[in-house]
Amino acid sequence: MCYGHDGMAALRRSVDRRSLLRGTLAAVGVGLASSGLGATAASATAHRTGRHHVPPGLISIQLWTMRDALGGAPGYDATLTHLARIGYPRVELALGYFGRTAAQLRQFLDGIGIRASSSHDGISGTAAELEQKVQNAVTLGQQFMVVPYLYSESTDDWKRWAEQMNVEAAAAQAAGLRYGYHNHAHEFTIDLGGGKRPWDVLTAELDPKLVHLEVDLYWAVTGGINSGDGVADPEGFTLDVIRSAPQRVLQYHVKDRDETTGDMADLGTGTVDFARIFREHSVLEYIVENDTPDVTPQQTAEIGYRYLRKLRF
Repeated sequence: MCYGHDGMAALRRSVDRRSLLRGTLAAVGVGLASSGLGATAASATAHRTGRHHVPPGLISIQLWTMRDALGGAPGYDATLTHLARIGYPRVELALGYFGRTAAQLRQFLDGIGIRASSSHDGISGTAAELEQKVQNAVTLGQQFMVVPYLYSESTDDWKRWAEQMNVEAAAAQAAGLRYGYHNHAHEFTIDLGGGKRPWDVLTAELDPKLVHLEVDLYWAVTGGINSGDGVADPEGFTLDVIRSAPQRVLQYHVKDRDETTGDMADLGTGTVDFARIFREHSVLEYIVENDTPDVTPQQTAEIGYRYLRKLRF
């Protein structure tokens, strides 16, 4: 990533460019109207500059983004308090509870006005571990629990993991939780043979009544580009992924992509057309993430929150 990059200035330039584009399109629409061709252009412009917005109560941040601040300076408590001051009502947990029990963490989060609505947890190794994981999520008041990463070039592994996730999802559902899977790019690029990819196997095997999808938009776009299927239209590829899955897509990881390097970028400073995606499919949680913050985790968090609050689609 471009360390030292002025993310705030880039975000302002991004907003300015989009405002200029909207103004240009509007002017074109007026000109066409005088020639009798304006109705279609005006309609298209209105559609692309709609007044839908991300409900502020559904904005979250994945704490993996903040990991350097959580484990070092300023530390877990100060970092979470800072997120609350920015305006985040939710976080998606990662990296454990930093010395607290689930009950103690719930008390701390309640005190600063943030809800741990989701978490990233691996597949449990035993029934006892699963029971504890579900109980912790209930104690924290979570809505979701999500498997964050799986990798294999074996079809049998993906089928086995899907079977295990169906079992875990049934336990989560019985406790009032929603259980999901979070993608990376390799689910769309690994060839398992016979034209099958991990994403094909997972979505065929995961029970749509039990398991939902948390689509990471950066990784879906990148998977489309790297596979060759989404080079011409990465957002279109991502929307096809969303529409074609038997499982419901209930959460997004909202993560931008640098135009030059293809690396992750702070929201609004890259190339992903989030408005197009959000307009076509809304979710229950919009989670800011950047694995490699452009300057500091704190700045990434602030830029991400401001971007989602201002975005109209």
